[in-house]
Amino acid sequence: MKRTPTVITGTVGMDAHVIGTKVLSRALREAGFKVVELGMQVTADEFIRVAQETKADAILMSSLYGMAEQDLKDFNQKRLEAGLKDVLLYIGGNLVIGRADFKEVEKKFKALGFDRVYPPETDPEVGIADLIRDLKARGKM
Repeated sequence: MKRTPTVITGTVGMDAHVIGTKVLSRALREAGFKVVELGMQVTADEFIRVAQETKADAILMSSLYGMAEQDLKDFNQKRLEAGLKDVLLYIGGNLVIGRADFKEVEKKFKALGFDRVYPPETDPEVGIADLIRDLKARGKM
């Protein structure tokens, strides 16, 4: 029997919009995941430290205040330097300031190292189904 996957959730940078991660964290627990809920205004370094400490399988970040690109510009490099290249990285929300074509936003964040990028108001079930599929593909579920 494989171990229960560990997932970290939280809002990145100075973002205080925590309700989405609360909803997602609860849905993840109900789906059988171990969830480490960091809450709001989490630094990139804290996500990395906790991922190392918990041997996390995935980091799921949200941001609604539009500054995620600035908050995370060096995150992937730090993640790789920390030995976390196998940790899945998902992000969702209002990731840039102003109106933007989501395909362009998705392209930007994939270039920053994210495996999955979600627009605002994505149902938690969509992300959870993707997470299960991605973890199975890596032999972690």
